[in-house]
Amino acid sequence: MSIRKLLKIWDIAKIPLAAVLTVIAWVAPIGKIASLVLFVTAFVVIGYEYAIKAFKTVIRGRIFDENLLMLIAAVAAFVLGEYPEGIAVLILGSVGELFEDYAVNRSRKNVQTLLSVRPEVAHVKRGEEYETVDPSEVVVGDVLLVKAGERVPVDGVVVKGKTHLDTSALTGESVPRGISEGQEVLSGCIVLDGVIEIRAEKAAGESAIAKIVEMVSEALGKKAKTESFIAKFAAVYTPTVVGLAVVVAVVGGLVTGAWTDWIYRAVNFLVVSCPCALVISVPLAFFNNVGLAGKRGILIKGSGYIEKLAKMNVLFADKTGTITEGRFVLTKTIAKDEEQALSLARALEKNSNHPVAKAIVESGESDLAFDKVEEIAGYGIMGEMGDKKYYIGNRKLLEKLNIAVSPYEGSGTATYLTDGETLLATFVVKDGVKATSKEAVERLSKRGVKVRMLSGDGRQAVEETAREVGIEEFGYELLPQDKLATLRQEKSDKKSVVGFVGDGINDAPALASADVGIAMGSAGTDVAIETADVVVMKDDLNKIDEAVRISRFNMRLVWENIVFSLGVKVAVLVLSVIGLGSVWLAIFGDVGVSVIAILNAMRRPGLREGKRG
Repeated sequence: MSIRKLLKIWDIAKIPLAAVLTVIAWVAPIGKIASLVLFVTAFVVIGYEYAIKAFKTVIRGRIFDENLLMLIAAVAAFVLGEYPEGIAVLILGSVGELFEDYAVNRSRKNVQTLLSVRPEVAHVKRGEEYETVDPSEVVVGDVLLVKAGERVPVDGVVVKGKTHLDTSALTGESVPRGISEGQEVLSGCIVLDGVIEIRAEKAAGESAIAKIVEMVSEALGKKAKTESFIAKFAAVYTPTVVGLAVVVAVVGGLVTGAWTDWIYRAVNFLVVSCPCALVISVPLAFFNNVGLAGKRGILIKGSGYIEKLAKMNVLFADKTGTITEGRFVLTKTIAKDEEQALSLARALEKNSNHPVAKAIVESGESDLAFDKVEEIAGYGIMGEMGDKKYYIGNRKLLEKLNIAVSPYEGSGTATYLTDGETLLATFVVKDGVKATSKEAVERLSKRGVKVRMLSGDGRQAVEETAREVGIEEFGYELLPQDKLATLRQEKSDKKSVVGFVGDGINDAPALASADVGIAMGSAGTDVAIETADVVVMKDDLNKIDEAVRISRFNMRLVWENIVFSLGVKVAVLVLSVIGLGSVWLAIFGDVGVSVIAILNAMRRPGLREGKRG
């Protein structure tokens, strides 16, 4: 058994050992000298570590900390002959430390879950063979084999095979995602069935999982304002209460002459004044909830942003890719023979990379093939099939061909198919609203977060999207600087805590300027992700609602602990000074309050899917 394991066992075993020795010395008929020896032995067993820790903090320049406070109180009780009470201070303090260690370890598991999803190996194609290497050795363009049960080593595109992916490590989504050739995959996802080959699009250090690990590590190193306040508070509070305890003992003793009684009151004062409950529970709550959010696919880059999320009351949302899918889909076909028109259109548009063309091609299959295809720049495409010509393109193409038709008046983008003489079909494509956007807007509104939409698109498209998801205020035809100006105007209202959510390079200025910038990580650009304070790995606005729920729950825990801890301590301090307290009451005011605060800090909000909290 290693020394480290033995020390861990001793940390637990010394508590019951000291307790047993104390009880024997207290109640057994073994004589005063034997009892004193047992009391001293118990004191050393449980107290030596306090002395070592106190000495180390003094050496580092911190004269007063909770370990020194507990040690002074225990020694003072011993000097007064209150041996059981002095030892009880240290025993219960050690019990409180066990609770603290358990709570911190439990919180770290959330973070370790994220860190453990880093892929360990990559199977890279070298000629006709596959070589197993470290993911750091993969370069962009390499073809990799990923088998069932393995994690995707780097971000890439599937070039062969199909599978279902477990994306829970990145998005918090438990439902497997179907993947086939041509689709993107992110590092850290698990292949559930089959075998796929992917082409590396990013190096391991730039892949999704590497950024997650980096962002979580940075987040845990940043303190929130409330955390910093508690640390500063404790630094001033601890020496102050030691001084007050001395004043209580000296002044009371001088005035009444009852030195023993007033020193005993000062000991009570010292025990209860230890700020452990606040120093431990407040950072623990932040640590716990940053980890919980990360496990749910919400990466908060610092606990300070939990405070801002909790206070956020205005959220500006980019339209394309945030509220909408960010890709066109064919929604309507107007033609006498829809099947034939679609078959012709798909065969023509597969020669174009235009988003509208892709929407038509992805709407179904076509068995037709053109003998010759030619792009007409700025207008569309012409194809020859035997002795017939077909054209597909925008309204300017119809004008160029002198085909007079009434323009399409509905929402969406219209594309026209013609044989050069008559209009054969009109295809309407739209950037569809995400299925979850309306629900997310409703949930945020109920929490007092006003959602406003900003977009560079035209008024009709923006107004229709806003109406569909229930957003009352929106801006359209906005350049990046216009979005930034709108956001800054809102921030000028001191009552507003402003968030911005987007996914594009053009959103970066607004993300940086917002009180809390939120990037949609799955579809977001590197610039947006780097600029944002919060990254949502699943492109779902409901995750922002979830982030607000976690943040507000966290802040409620923090303030519950602050009010409860200070309230109990002040009450017990007053009782101690006026002589109505005891060391046992003081121990509850310190250790008992600390344990309750720690357990409270470990609570979690209800985050089952669909639960609104």
